[in-house]
Amino acid sequence: MRKIKAEFIGKELQSLVLKANTELRPDVLRLLKQAEKNEKNRLARKAIAAILENAQAAKKEKIAICQDTGLPVAFIWIGEQVFIEGNITRAVTETIAKAYRKGFFRASIQRDPLFRKFSPSTFPAIVHTEIVPGDRIKIVLLPKGFGSENKAGVKMFNPTAELFEIEDFIVEQVRKAGSGACPPYVLGIGIGGTQDFACLLAKKALLGSLVKKNPDKKLAAMEKRLLEKVNSLKIGAFGLNGTHTALSVRVLTHPTHIAGLPVAVNISCHALRSAEIII
Repeated sequence: MRKIKAEFIGKELQSLVLKANTELRPDVLRLLKQAEKNEKNRLARKAIAAILENAQAAKKEKIAICQDTGLPVAFIWIGEQVFIEGNITRAVTETIAKAYRKGFFRASIQRDPLFRKFSPSTFPAIVHTEIVPGDRIKIVLLPKGFGSENKAGVKMFNPTAELFEIEDFIVEQVRKAGSGACPPYVLGIGIGGTQDFACLLAKKALLGSLVKKNPDKKLAAMEKRLLEKVNSLKIGAFGLNGTHTALSVRVLTHPTHIAGLPVAVNISCHALRSAEIII
């Protein structure tokens, strides 16, 4: 059994919070550079170039990539051979709050969602934990902006639904989003489980590599087909009718009940920010 203090985990996390908000992931940068090279629309190509210039400046100056530094979402995988001394959720939340203040990241959180009580000192996080084999702790931080989070969607299909119906729903979510969530997008798709679990899967799908091929051949073919369909919408970077409405589509699935088929879509803007640490 390996013992780790929650306070130690919090300290290790601070640099991760700053990195997630100021540096785009290498796979996202790679796809943006490919999109700039292959974009046929002149204005859309210039928009992607501006996105890349912004990312370079943010990393160099250690400033936020986007003014919306989001609602931080932390995914924590805890090895079953790890004993944590203290409250890891509180340690992670408090560290995120301190790091947001240190990085001068915008306070965007309403303490009361219905009556909109705003507190500039509040930086709560959404924390998901999962027990896995091993003696390590893996933390992935996803600062999720709400320009794109507002475009998420979920639908409970009949189990008899055809694959094309599911794909049409996903493409329609992007069409409805239009340019309102800062394309080119990355789409996370969750299929299966319960309604709420499908939504979690969709968000988790954004964390995986965007350049590695899905090991499941059927899902890989679905991702490719969906990317082609979404890009055929010709929304393009910043809605300038370009050929790159999305950079990537990632699908995660989970067993579900015989009577249902939940499908969730989580859209990320071009500034898909996440960073991870293993302790």
